[in-house]
Amino acid sequence: MMINKYKHIIWDWNGTLLDDTEFCVGIMNGMLTRRMMSNISKSYYKRIFTFPIRKYYEKIGLPIDDEQFVLLSKEFIYEYELNRLTCGIFEGAEEVLQTIIELGLSQSILSAYSQNTLEEIVAHFGLTKYFSKIKGLDNIYASSKIELGKQLMSELGLLKGEALLIGDTLHDKEAAEAIGADCVLIANGHQDKTVLASSGIEVFDSITHFKNQYFKD
Repeated sequence: MMINKYKHIIWDWNGTLLDDTEFCVGIMNGMLTRRMMSNISKSYYKRIFTFPIRKYYEKIGLPIDDEQFVLLSKEFIYEYELNRLTCGIFEGAEEVLQTIIELGLSQSILSAYSQNTLEEIVAHFGLTKYFSKIKGLDNIYASSKIELGKQLMSELGLLKGEALLIGDTLHDKEAAEAIGADCVLIANGHQDKTVLASSGIEVFDSITHFKNQYFKD
């Protein structure tokens, strides 16, 4: 099993374990409609979405000066938090989490989602038991999680190459490289498979696809 070469598995949350891409597109389209701007499709969203979020807003054509960016961020998060429990966990996700625990590996979450709400939603889906650490940002602006990832590696006492980070965006690859973790990407989240493939690392169509490849005898 390829998974056995690691001591620890680090999961991204939004778009990797939580299926919230279409939900996010809907919120953005509401924001665009209120500004009398054209709506975007899910496929277009997955081609242009990026971190930091300010860059993604700029690609859509929204104002990104400091004051406007703060207002846009608050508007998006308000809508997200209001209806976030309408999202679900990806099919096969909990099965993979359970299998990893049974193999004796520890797991954590590293997310650009704010810490308090991250802990709440992970608990809502009954997944807290699978993770030794749950790390989110201390703000709503979803900028970068690299420093948070370095803290996580230090707290867990992990050396370079001992952890595998599983995510759905190129920022997950950037974070993995910065913290000394290996990385694979899953393409049914917030970025398109062609975008992810430009990273040069393994890209899977789904969590189940990842499991079928990494858990072979």
